[in-house]
Amino acid sequence: MRAFRYGLEHELAILRADGSFADHTDLTFDGLQAVVDALPEDPADYPDLRVGDQGIKRKRWYVEGFERFDDHGGLVRCDPKGLEIRTRIHDTIDGAVAAVRADLVLLDAELARRGLATTAIGFNPLRSEYAVVPPLNDWEQHHRMGSPEERTAYVHMSTYGPDLNLSGAGLDAAGLTDVARKLTHYSPWLVPLSFSSPFRDGAPWGGMSARTHLRTGQRPAVMVFLGDADPQVAADPSLTQVARLPAEVGRIEFKAFDACPDVELYGELLSLLTGLVLDDTLPGRRTTPDAAAHQHVAVAGLADDEVHRGTGELLAAAELALAGRPDDEKRLARLRERWAHRECPAVDMLARYEAGDQVSGLHR
Repeated sequence: MRAFRYGLEHELAILRADGSFADHTDLTFDGLQAVVDALPEDPADYPDLRVGDQGIKRKRWYVEGFERFDDHGGLVRCDPKGLEIRTRIHDTIDGAVAAVRADLVLLDAELARRGLATTAIGFNPLRSEYAVVPPLNDWEQHHRMGSPEERTAYVHMSTYGPDLNLSGAGLDAAGLTDVARKLTHYSPWLVPLSFSSPFRDGAPWGGMSARTHLRTGQRPAVMVFLGDADPQVAADPSLTQVARLPAEVGRIEFKAFDACPDVELYGELLSLLTGLVLDDTLPGRRTTPDAAAHQHVAVAGLADDEVHRGTGELLAAAELALAGRPDDEKRLARLRERWAHRECPAVDMLARYEAGDQVSGLHR
């Protein structure tokens, strides 16, 4: 059996003590960085985790935001949108999920001391857009033109989602690129299982995923990280990228899911992705995401019969490919139950909102 390794990156929004939503308009980088500073640093996390040019990503937790620079490339400020938890590379899905769960407990405890808390939601429920103020200077414009993802980096200030990472033994650059094209093609039938952004500009917007509706076409659904000498695919948004550290070589990163309130769902989705990597029956391939298809599913989600059927076909293909892997089979069985009931986090969020509960800072 092909061996796989896994990692998780989980973006979190912030709530104040009264339950109100907090974002870049009333959070400060220094305030959130103080939370990160109080959390432990483990040297064993490296070399699996990338620190980054500015040193902000020094731990498993870090402040997620939009960095601004002066005319010479010096960091001036970082507008925060929330916090991210990321894991080192694990040999099992259960190990990666357990790591996120444990680090979330530590993070929530530290935030509570400051009258804050985390919430998992796919889209800023109050503000649809992040205004780049002041406009980018010449150095920033040149810097942001380095890749399609840098050019559209401001989009992520309104969205929250995970990166689900896996790598499979024996996959060369051509195999990785083919997997990326396959997952990009089938992304519209994968993402509805995670939808968690039914609110926009302070109210329900009529769909299940404002995140998917806004970002698809501008941001990648899947990215694979290749070695320096491997051929890259020219695409906008990107499909491949040169690995930034040795631990990234061979990584398949699925980026299109919404942030999930139940981290157990991440484990189930990782099993589904594993099955689709192993599958040799599905013919679909795309280099860039189908924006129209994603925007369609973003509205109706699994309530759409054709979308529901398409997702079911992917589950069936993954189940066949995962035969003989009992842990994956169990996780996929739980995911099939969610699918059978047409469940996603957004359905529960809307139900609680209609019942008068406060949901990620919103109250009917």
